Amino acid sequence: SGLLTRLQTPAPTIRTLSSSNSFSQNIASYLWKLGRLNHVAIAVPDLEKAQSLYKDVLGAQVSETVALPEHGVYTVFVELGNTKLELLHPLGEKSPIASFLQKNKTGGMHHICIEVDDIKAAMTELKKKKIRILSEEPKIGAHGKPVIFLHPKDCHGVLVELEQA
Repeated sequence: SGLLTRLQTPAPTIRTLSSSNSFSQNIASYLWKLGRLNHVAIAVPDLEKAQSLYKDVLGAQVSETVALPEHGVYTVFVELGNTKLELLHPLGEKSPIASFLQKNKTGGMHHICIEVDDIKAAMTELKKKKIRILSEEPKIGAHGKPVIFLHPKDCHGVLVELEQA
């Protein structure tokens, strides 16, 4: 009788927000849209050891090492299915990754990369909202697409890369 009684019990009432409180009404209309997480970048002091961890120990598909002199880094991408990890290693003494590794000897998360559908419109809108962009113009990133970086102090301590989708 206990199961039958539970099946006959009416379902609880679920309250919904009225349309006047609709979340979508609070979202400004943007000329650009934020897309999917493209990758999480990790600065590593030893690129070969890091590649080996993901490839040989964890069994991930790992790309070849690519030098990006304009950004002062070597990059390796680890495929995860729904996103990627980008392993970063300094290319030259003036590399931003070299200074990061001086402060974080064992490495660590460096930035997140999120795709946008219109990087120029995003730049214009973000500047209006007092979000600092770390370059005047987009640079070509590791995927051959325009990228910009947003100042971590304006993004709650996270260095955010936006990449043209």
